[in-house]
Amino acid sequence: MNQPGGLARELGLWEVTLSGVGIIFGAGIYALIGVAAGEAGNAVWLAFALSAAAALFTALSYAELSSLYPRAGAEYEYTAEAAGDYLAFVVGWLIIFSGIIAAAAVALGFANYFTALTGAPVIPVAALLLVAVMVLLLIGIRESTLVAVVFTLIEAGGLLLIIIAGIPYLGSVDYLEMPLGLPGVFTAAALVFFAFLGFEEMVKFSEETVDPEKTVPKALLLALVICTVLYILVSISAVSVIGWEGLAASDAPFNAVATAIWGEAGAFALSVIALFATANTVLLLLLAASRISYGMARSGSLPRSLSRVHLTRQTPFVAVIAVTLGAFLFLFLGDIGVVANVTNFTLFVTFAVVNGAVILLRLKSPSLPRPFTVPGAIRAVPIIPVLGILSCAFLFVQLTVEVIAIGGLLTIAGCVAALFAGRRTG
Repeated sequence: MNQPGGLARELGLWEVTLSGVGIIFGAGIYALIGVAAGEAGNAVWLAFALSAAAALFTALSYAELSSLYPRAGAEYEYTAEAAGDYLAFVVGWLIIFSGIIAAAAVALGFANYFTALTGAPVIPVAALLLVAVMVLLLIGIRESTLVAVVFTLIEAGGLLLIIIAGIPYLGSVDYLEMPLGLPGVFTAAALVFFAFLGFEEMVKFSEETVDPEKTVPKALLLALVICTVLYILVSISAVSVIGWEGLAASDAPFNAVATAIWGEAGAFALSVIALFATANTVLLLLLAASRISYGMARSGSLPRSLSRVHLTRQTPFVAVIAVTLGAFLFLFLGDIGVVANVTNFTLFVTFAVVNGAVILLRLKSPSLPRPFTVPGAIRAVPIIPVLGILSCAFLFVQLTVEVIAIGGLLTIAGCVAALFAGRRTG
């Protein structure tokens, strides 16, 4: 039921699931599979499988916490309940910036595809995409998710085309060929974790979802399973057609696959689908970033103006405008691999904290009603969140020194900002 001055509750299971699939799909698989193939070789599918396992551990923790605290502030709220306001602010800070930076990077990815088709300049195209997405988000959550669902179906169609294209070529390569050995697969796994970015954003739709305590955990796990299966099948098909060398050599790897099978017409079709995929990812990243900004502002940790909701559209319009302006500032970032891994840095740190929150709350408040509970525990300690922390730590150490330095500076800035932030009021 909608509350006066609050967000509109209009989303059901299929809408949240497809919105989640839409966030997870997009720039990650379309842009990074070539870079990942250069590290993992034909075993790039294994890199996706390893990343999926790490994501699943943390997704189960998100499912439990979202059933306990179905609020738009998500990670911020979970961490505050488990460990206090200071750490919660730092986590919220990292999540907001990961969404903003990733949205800017993906907008540039959209612009690169658009430029390849039309010759239009990259930065203005990326900026226009951000403006269009902002307008859509200001119009309403139902309209935004309807567009996201349609775009998700289109981009899923693109992945299915790649899978179909690879069927006649199955068995043509050694799927365990690793030019850099297992270390290369591990490095690729840390990189393609960016392709799973999005499952954690789904919990930020809680205040706009009907029966969120049950709907959001189900949707979260469904979306992750759907994406994992498609990613692995796509990886196997792509290397079957042109091998890992062909993928690694192309800035538009799926276009290379389509060209090998269907010629220039196929490459054009995949480019158009990639436009829908990247635009959809930008839409859903900014949607999620605006919701956690709204949640933190409503709780008193960010300026109250960010919690203002439009009287008729019931959208957090100030937060939407703010995160879009933030994305504008990052449009001049370059290398998508570096940008993706900076985003991964923030996710590994945040996910470790989220898994820790599950453990702390089990110990501190074991009697809290949990509509969804992560299975498996030794005494009072749940095992899967422990595995989630270990998997995040393992992927973290695969990052480069440059990425860790940039992520570290962003984290330090958040720690300093937390000293001056307001404290939660509820």
